[in-house]
Amino acid sequence: MERRILMEKRDNRIRTYFLEDGDIVEIHSTLACEGTSEAYRLGDVYIGKVKNIVPNIGAAFVEIGGSVNCYFDMKDAQNAFFTYKAGGKTICIGDELVVQVSREAAKSKAPTVTGNISFTGRYAVITHGNTRIGVSSKIPKAQRDIYKEKLSEYQNDRFGIIVRTNAKDVPFREVSEEISALKAEYEALFSAAATRTCFSCLKSAPPSYISNLKNVYMDGMKEIVVGEEELYTRIQSYFRSELPDKLDLLKLYNDPSFPLDKLYSTQTVLEKALKERAWLRTGGYLIIQPTEALTVIDVNSGKAAAKARSRVDSEEGALKVNLEAAREIAKQIRLRNLSGIIIVDFINMESEENTQRLLREFRFHLAKDPIQTTLVDITPLGLVEITRKKVRKPLCEEENFHLQAGQEAL
Repeated sequence: MERRILMEKRDNRIRTYFLEDGDIVEIHSTLACEGTSEAYRLGDVYIGKVKNIVPNIGAAFVEIGGSVNCYFDMKDAQNAFFTYKAGGKTICIGDELVVQVSREAAKSKAPTVTGNISFTGRYAVITHGNTRIGVSSKIPKAQRDIYKEKLSEYQNDRFGIIVRTNAKDVPFREVSEEISALKAEYEALFSAAATRTCFSCLKSAPPSYISNLKNVYMDGMKEIVVGEEELYTRIQSYFRSELPDKLDLLKLYNDPSFPLDKLYSTQTVLEKALKERAWLRTGGYLIIQPTEALTVIDVNSGKAAAKARSRVDSEEGALKVNLEAAREIAKQIRLRNLSGIIIVDFINMESEENTQRLLREFRFHLAKDPIQTTLVDITPLGLVEITRKKVRKPLCEEENFHLQAGQEAL
């Protein structure tokens, strides 16, 4: 697979587009001015203070500064690093502990923090509290077994190691060196935490557009094209210090007569990704509606329904539209970064065989998503249930926040 990354700065935003075989498959968007929307970024580490405990939902609320109270799963308290204990129970109001932002604030929901601190590198992740040695399932089994054997010397009762997909094509020596560097970072952070005051920021995550580059799968990457000189300089500096072997992938594109958004139609793709309706080639269309609790996707036959002349034609037409819809929904979920609970209402079909074929095809397309996405089941009402791991805000929220921030600035 041929991969490319495009980055452009426009409308006070930095947008990153991931391309696979020429198609834009992901869009990441962040404010160009740091310190506003990204006050508490994914990956930031703080010393927080327990302000409230709600046993019936198994949660505590931890303040990390600025009167920002974050959701904290009480199960994480078992392995948390406490800098001050206010009582003898596992977790008490007034306790101070090291936490990491694991999910950014979204709409009315506060950020989520965890006591299981992660230190992420290009090839590996060190996880405090989870002592398992794990290897990405996308690495061949024989290679996974070799990694697990070689990493057994790191086994301990404080942290675990996860080898990432990016490690597939590099010598073990490079992975081992990175793990040693991450271990040193781990030791330094917890050593410093013991002497720092409450609400101290122990570690600031890089801007999200940098994290995107750090976490991207580099296999098949042809180029990383940046359409703005200042942004290019910042990214070049990051590559020189963190990814020197990939510096040759970085390209500056500055042709004012034919800008990047015209060359790759980035603005058109963005505008379509923010619309409620997505058209299918068969003449049908999707209605995609994110809500506070879940995302609802409705499949409509549209113009395709007019072509059916009989019951058989209707069933075959429904299957054809549904199969195309399954492929397009998987694409839109990733493109729009939809997450959490997703409910899909496909066109009704009478044949159980056709329904099972649809579910098989849908699972196949969802499996291509680099973020964990699971087709759970189909309900008696014919609604397909999906869950997708929440990592960042959906694209529509990132862009809407920009509009609100711009209006407030005026």
